[in-house]
Amino acid sequence: MVALVRHAAGIDGQLLPYEQTVSENFRQWVFRKNAGQHNRYTEEQMAWLRLIRDHVTTSFHFDRDDLNFTPFDAQGGVGRMYQLFGEETEGVIEELNEALAA
Repeated sequence: MVALVRHAAGIDGQLLPYEQTVSENFRQWVFRKNAGQHNRYTEEQMAWLRLIRDHVTTSFHFDRDDLNFTPFDAQGGVGRMYQLFGEETEGVIEELNEALAA
């Protein structure tokens, strides 16, 4: 449904599954974030970012409160995300919401 609305609104030139759009947007976002940086995301951070990507694929948005639910709670929830991303946590969430739904 989302893919059809995006296509009809002229956001997407092709009618693609929303999951494919989110995955491509995620790939581009990670590439931009890592370009030219010496401090790239660790494997554990990437695992969390992929969990968020997958959540957005089905929920269209990621909220800090989502960290209290499956699958995030089993990985340590809010506390673990803050351990991994520190002060960047809120910014990462905002950026991903904007980039993935674009």
